[in-house]
Amino acid sequence: MKVYTKKELNDYFLSLTYDDISLIPTEVSQIKSRTDTSTTCSFLGLNLSLPIISSPMDSVTGIEMAKTLSSLGCLGILNRFDSSLDEVVSNPENENSIKIVSLALNSSNEVLKKIAEHGFIVCIDTANANNQEVLNKTKEIKKNFGLKVVVGNIAHGASLQKLEEAGADAVRVGIGSGSVCTTSIQTGIGIGQVSSLLNVLFARDKHNLKIRIIADGGIKSSGDVSKALALGADAVMLGRMLAGTRETPGEVIKYSGQLWKKYRGSASFGVKMRNEFIEGEETMIGYKGTVKNVIDSISDGLRSSMSYMNCKSLTEFQKTETFAVLSNSSYLERLPKI
Repeated sequence: MKVYTKKELNDYFLSLTYDDISLIPTEVSQIKSRTDTSTTCSFLGLNLSLPIISSPMDSVTGIEMAKTLSSLGCLGILNRFDSSLDEVVSNPENENSIKIVSLALNSSNEVLKKIAEHGFIVCIDTANANNQEVLNKTKEIKKNFGLKVVVGNIAHGASLQKLEEAGADAVRVGIGSGSVCTTSIQTGIGIGQVSSLLNVLFARDKHNLKIRIIADGGIKSSGDVSKALALGADAVMLGRMLAGTRETPGEVIKYSGQLWKKYRGSASFGVKMRNEFIEGEETMIGYKGTVKNVIDSISDGLRSSMSYMNCKSLTEFQKTETFAVLSNSSYLERLPKI
């Protein structure tokens, strides 16, 4: 069996995603317990206990989710469809645990001025950041308001340098890989998340850029979070893993004796409510209880992975260079048999 480095994975002849790879421990670990590892990091000037960011989807991140994640040492990006967004922007002292808000390309200067006054980080929420309008808006925000800017999404590193030159501080990587995203089906656009991440990360190294990389999409488990960070991502964005928790917007629905909550893509009909091109699906997710349980599970899984790989810090973990490429049978062998 071949042990692959990141460069070799990046040069692999097929597009790869998380299910296609695995981490390989090749050192004798000196870590006695997963509690001896540290998942703390700095991201856009914020100190995090865990590099987890919630997706700015209307069925994932409202005010309660953003506040709860902040209290857990993570980040929530308040979605731009939230009816309370204007109130938060106008009176942030009432919601001072919210750090990032997402905005559309056509957001007014009046809104941006209020955001600048209160020190929010801005997320320009688009499906395609590899676009001149995104570059123009990023330049405008940086020049006129000096805000930190997150942009998204890209699937390849070709435009990364232009994004940083425009003023982007972080970029979301992943197109078409979300569980309720149908972009790849509708448009034929996108590649596997592992290949996307590596391509962007190598582009950053090649041009000596400082822009931060957010792995966005395709994450189904704490193991996928570990893989994304071991590949070199600075943070991981979650949608479906956080969906269905108590803190997500919307009511708990009882159906057939079970509890559910709604989950939908940002380009679904339920969000747009217009007869136009749809690139998202809607579904129901089983109710999961508090989001703290999900975050604790992710933290435990990541810490265990770090202990296997003999890495006490995320900085060490991000330097991982020992990966396997799995056959389909090898992947299936790892699934629980009940």
